[in-house]
Order: sequence, then structure tokens, then C-alpha cells
Amino acid sequence: MIRPTIPADKPILMALTDGTGVFKPMEIEALGGVFDEFFEEYEAVGHKCITYEKDGELLGFAYYAPTWMTDRTWYLWWIVVTKQVQARGVGSQLLHYLEEDIRNQNGRLLLIETASLPSYEPTRRFYLKHHYEQAAVIPDYYADGDSLVVFSKRL
Repeated sequence: MIRPTIPADKPILMALTDGTGVFKPMEIEALGGVFDEFFEEYEAVGHKCITYEKDGELLGFAYYAPTWMTDRTWYLWWIVVTKQVQARGVGSQLLHYLEEDIRNQNGRLLLIETASLPSYEPTRRFYLKHHYEQAAVIPDYYADGDSLVVFSKRL
């Protein structure tokens, strides 16, 4: 079941994210701040955080938000699925859910950023599989040899 994320989910979702082995320590630390800001301020202005739960176990989440100063453009900031169930449809369900939610709010464009490192290749394939287009690459954005890859999809 996909449901709104609640504050009690934070420690579990943080551990789940860390357990993927994909994210850098500073990214995990930043996620803690993202959750705090979401519950304190950003949920009230339209940001969304959803959690995938099955049989009482949290298996993934997604965080997305409208982009200020645009005409109905949204950003997917985080989509994470526990390592134990990756490539089993949980990420696809989260992505389809949030795309439909954005459509229902008259959103027209969804952007997603990821890295160019080899460890992110499955992530990039995931977006391509779901009909996202690679819209831009900014070389050496995160660090030398680690470019920013931006995907987009018209909704």
C-alpha cells in the first residue's frame, strides 16, 4: 500500500536509504534535513512524501514537489526502495502513483536528477524504462568524473 509518509517513518526510511549502499553519507545526512523540513514546513506548501508499506514493513518512499517559479513543473527529489526488493516493482508502483498524483494536480512536466557514476546505471535504466528522456548532462557537477544527469517526462 502507498500512503502518506508520517514523522514516525523517518528513522526507518533513513536506515532503508543508507542500506541501499548507493547514497553517500552526506546525502543520507541531507535526507534527514529534508524529512524535518517536509514535516515542519514544506508539506503545507504542496510538497509530497509517500511511503510504500507491505505487511507493516516499509519498503520504499518517494519525495516530490512542485517547482517554484514554473508553470506546473514538478521535481522528483528522492525515490528509494530497500535493497531487498529492488527490481520487483515497488519503485515502479511509487513512480506511477506520484505521476498520477501530479497529473491530478494539473502538473505538466516531471524532472528527475541523478548521477552519472556506474553505481547509478540501474537508476538511469529505470527512468528510461518508464519513458523518461535524458534531457541534460552537466559534466563534473557533483565531482570530477561525476556528472549530473537530468531526466524529464511530459505528463
